[in-house]
Amino acid sequence: MQIKVITILLFTSTLFSCNKEKGTKPIVQDIKELVFASGTLEWDNSYKLTAQTDGVLSNIDFEIGDTVKNGEILAKIDNPTNRVNTETAKEQLNINLENLTSNSPALQQVEQNIIYAEAKYKQDLLQAERYQRLFQSQSVAKSEFEKYQLAAESSLTNLNALKKNYAQLQQQAKQSYITTKGQLKFNEVAQKYNNIVVPQNGTIIEKFKTNGDYVKKGDVIATIADAKEIKAVLNIDETSIGKIKIGQKVFVKLNTNNTKVYDAKITEILSAFDEQSQSFICKAVFEEPLDIAFYGTQLEANIFTSEKKDALLIPRYLMDFGNRVNVKGKDQYVIIKTGIVSSDYVEVLEGLTKDDVLLPLKN
Repeated sequence: MQIKVITILLFTSTLFSCNKEKGTKPIVQDIKELVFASGTLEWDNSYKLTAQTDGVLSNIDFEIGDTVKNGEILAKIDNPTNRVNTETAKEQLNINLENLTSNSPALQQVEQNIIYAEAKYKQDLLQAERYQRLFQSQSVAKSEFEKYQLAAESSLTNLNALKKNYAQLQQQAKQSYITTKGQLKFNEVAQKYNNIVVPQNGTIIEKFKTNGDYVKKGDVIATIADAKEIKAVLNIDETSIGKIKIGQKVFVKLNTNNTKVYDAKITEILSAFDEQSQSFICKAVFEEPLDIAFYGTQLEANIFTSEKKDALLIPRYLMDFGNRVNVKGKDQYVIIKTGIVSSDYVEVLEGLTKDDVLLPLKN
C-alpha cells in the first residue's frame, strides 16, 4: 500500500534559480496539497446471505456479478432431520385426527366398555329395585337387599368412571392434535429456511459456498450489494489521516481505466485503525456515474486537502533534519517553520524571506 502527500505547484512558469555559487532563492507560488491513497471499489448497502439452518447446499446457480431479485431462491439446504421431523409430524397429525373420531381404537374400546357397563348397571338396578320391594314386604332379609343395592351402586360408579375416561381420552386426543399441528407448522416453517432467498434486489459480489458444501446456521453463502451506490474505499496513512475532512474533493483513477479521472467526495471517515491494511479507512462517493464498475476494482486517489495562495517554497533537498537550512551570509544554520512538505518542496511559514539565498547543505 503506497500512501504519500503530493504537492502541486500552480503557475509553474516560475522556476527556482539554482546555482551552487549564487545559491537558490525561495519562490512565491500557489500550491495545492493532495494526499495520495490506494483503495478499492465497493458497493454500499451490502449484506451477507446466510444459512438459516444446518445441512448440505444444493441447487446453487449463481456466480459473482450476477444480478438477483427480491424473493429469488439462490440455493437450497438439504436438512434430513427437519425433513424427517416434518414427515413424522404429518403422520402423527393424521393419527391424532383419527383419535378425535369414533374410529379411534381407544375410544371404540371405551365405548364398548360403557355399553357393557350400562347394561350391567340396568340389570343390577332392576335387581336392587326388586329386592327392595321384597325387603319391604319382609320376604327377604335386609342383608340380601343391601347386597344387591351395593352391586347397583358399584355398577353406577364403574359406568361413570368409564364415561369420565372417555371424556379424558377425547380431551387428550384434542390436545395431542393441537400440539402435533403446532409441531408440523413449526417444521414446515423451518423447512422454508432450507431455501436461500434474496431479501432485496442487488448483485452478487462475493461467493463463499458451492454445491455439496455442508453449512451451519449463520454461515455466509454470498454477499449481495446495491450496484447503484458505489463508493471508493480509501486507505489513509496514520500520518495523513488528520488532514482528511468530510466533503473534501477526491480525484480517482481506476486500474481498469487509468486514463480517466473521476470526481468524488469524502463522505465517511472510520475512526478505528484497520489492522489488516495498517491504515485508516475513508469512503468517498462518486459525483458522476462510472463507465465500468466491478466490485473490488483497485484504484488510486488524490484527496485535495488544502490550497495555499502565494506560498513561500524552497526545494526540499536544501532542508536538513530539524528543519535547518543554510542561508547565505549566516554563520549558523537557520531553523525554519514548515507548512506543506512533499517529496520535492517545502512550504516555509517562518524563518526565511523571498530575498534570502539558500546554499547547499554542508557535509
